[in-house]
Amino acid sequence: MTKAVHRLYLAILVAIVFITLITLIYKGISYYSLGIEERVYHPDHSMLKPSGIVGHGLGIAGTLFIIIGVSSYMARKRYRFLSRLGVLKHWLEFHIFLCTLGPILVLFHTSYKFGGLVAVSFWSMVAVFLSGIIGRFIYLQIPHTIEGRELSLSEIRDMKTDVAVVLRDSYQLDGVTQNLLVDSIKKKVGVYHKNPLVRYISNYFRDKRTIRTIKGLLRRNNMPKTDKKMILGLIRDDIKLNQKIERLDYMQNLFKYWHVVHSPFALIMLVIMVIHVAVTIVFGYRWIF
Repeated sequence: MTKAVHRLYLAILVAIVFITLITLIYKGISYYSLGIEERVYHPDHSMLKPSGIVGHGLGIAGTLFIIIGVSSYMARKRYRFLSRLGVLKHWLEFHIFLCTLGPILVLFHTSYKFGGLVAVSFWSMVAVFLSGIIGRFIYLQIPHTIEGRELSLSEIRDMKTDVAVVLRDSYQLDGVTQNLLVDSIKKKVGVYHKNPLVRYISNYFRDKRTIRTIKGLLRRNNMPKTDKKMILGLIRDDIKLNQKIERLDYMQNLFKYWHVVHSPFALIMLVIMVIHVAVTIVFGYRWIF
């Protein structure tokens, strides 16, 4: 999958989620904004209530999306025979898509009314969704191969290029500008802090200042815009790689702890969801079947 196709793929997934959400809000806002007692008199109550043809259908579709999203991604990670079916990164993106769209449909299935055992499943689903967003952020901080394997520290260091050599060999820079650029990259502004969050914020602003300094140096240099853009991109990549090397160990440990939180909530959600579906079938609730 090329970068252009991948971006189109992501754009379609995001568009589906937003269009679905906006459509459900637009079609049902007059119903969902009413109190529980008043909804009975709404003309769409028979369709939008949890057991209605639309409400029930949203619950079925949402449940299927969540189950497919979770099981397909877990299977892709665990079973070797599936390793040739696409890149793990793309499976993860599809997992996030289904596990975002599914909870939205389930939310409208409940018509914002939930209690008892179902409430436990619902809030577990919310916890899984929110922790998934955090997990996605942590995942992006850890370098992976295109197949999805985590890179070791030595492999990441091997990816680094000698910026000074590239600047000297590939671009027509005078010695002063070249030395200033290299010094700007190597310069460490700020004091090391034992708190990783404080350190992360400090380094973020440090790197922003570095980029601004480099932009100023390049503006004063009489060279083609394309070369300036390439140099800036090269330095940004080097800074990002340094950031990932600096916080690799911390992020890997954080990702392990994240699984301890994410997985139990997902299991609770799925178990109660299965019980809920079984109870509705036993009590004779049917959709269009």
